[in-house]
Amino acid sequence: MSLPIKVPFLDIKASYLELKDEFDAAYHRVMDSGWVLLGQETEALEQEFAAFCEAKHCVAVGNGLDALQLVLRAWEVGPGDEVIVPAHTFIATWLAVSNVGAIPVPVEPDSKTYNIDVGRIEAAITAKTKAIIPVHLYGQPADIDPIMAIAAKHGLKVLEDNAQAQGARYKGRRTGSLGHAAATSFYPGKNLGAFGDAGAVTTNNENLAERLRMLRNYGSKVKYHHDLQGVNSRMDELQAGFLRVKLARLDEWNARRQIIGKFYLNQLNSVSGLLGLPFVPEWAEPVWHLFVVRCFGRNLMKKHLEKNGIQTLIHYPIPSHLCPVFEYLQIPPGSLLTCELLSKEVLSLPIGPHLELEPVNLVISAVEKFLSANCH
Repeated sequence: MSLPIKVPFLDIKASYLELKDEFDAAYHRVMDSGWVLLGQETEALEQEFAAFCEAKHCVAVGNGLDALQLVLRAWEVGPGDEVIVPAHTFIATWLAVSNVGAIPVPVEPDSKTYNIDVGRIEAAITAKTKAIIPVHLYGQPADIDPIMAIAAKHGLKVLEDNAQAQGARYKGRRTGSLGHAAATSFYPGKNLGAFGDAGAVTTNNENLAERLRMLRNYGSKVKYHHDLQGVNSRMDELQAGFLRVKLARLDEWNARRQIIGKFYLNQLNSVSGLLGLPFVPEWAEPVWHLFVVRCFGRNLMKKHLEKNGIQTLIHYPIPSHLCPVFEYLQIPPGSLLTCELLSKEVLSLPIGPHLELEPVNLVISAVEKFLSANCH
């Protein structure tokens, strides 16, 4: 029997309670304006988030999956094309590719960082390859410079999946401005999360930004004039207003996550029985969207923590290539060994800007107790 929750995986309500007056003010500002779509709040958020990411343009859309696939559509990636994706990632990265009719081509993760293994990318490129989508997984930037060099050599586009790394830095530069474009999700659990679905694209390319603004709005630049095969993917003004409140605190909240991440690393570094702790390259400044450990008996450890009132999640228990939706790719089990091994070993411990060190110590103690009893 599990105890009542002592340590939630992520306390989303706490963000509202901390900034209640500011959220309430944003709500009233939007409602008093009488404008609910593509208004001043969205425009202001686009300007502020572009500046935050050190990019020239931001286009707000309905969600993170739309952000990814609308960029691919704007680049005219479609049937007959291939797009390189990480094998180890949330399925949205793959779905963005398949949803435009292209083929996702997986590349194994680096065994230390869990991001795409740059050394394996070039071997996956064919005459059909049009783009590479590196994911800044778990809040840690992928090694973008060599990816951009590979892309330049082969005439490819690079689309950052920045959904888990808002505010992270790569060699001093913000993620979201490192590739030809970057897609992000503002799903409530993200470092910068809305109170519903929302997403955005950042880019330094003005033509791409203009094309995306049309694609998100029925392919229209002027009402009732439809020049592109567009969709309806517009962020509503309320979410834009709420995101502006959180964006002003994002660096501070990421700094709180970094304190917890470093504390976990320091305390768990000497614990025997873990197969792996997060590895941070010297050029990376992660924002700890997730804190992921690897261990034998992962499912048993998850149950042990739950019995002690500690919520955990698994990112990700079923690799995308083994999901029924991608059976048509005919990638059999055992083809992506590192990815498949991670799916059996990874466990995400609680982390967030409203988590105190006292409950973190409870997590560490429970992990130590499990490993002491099961790994000797």
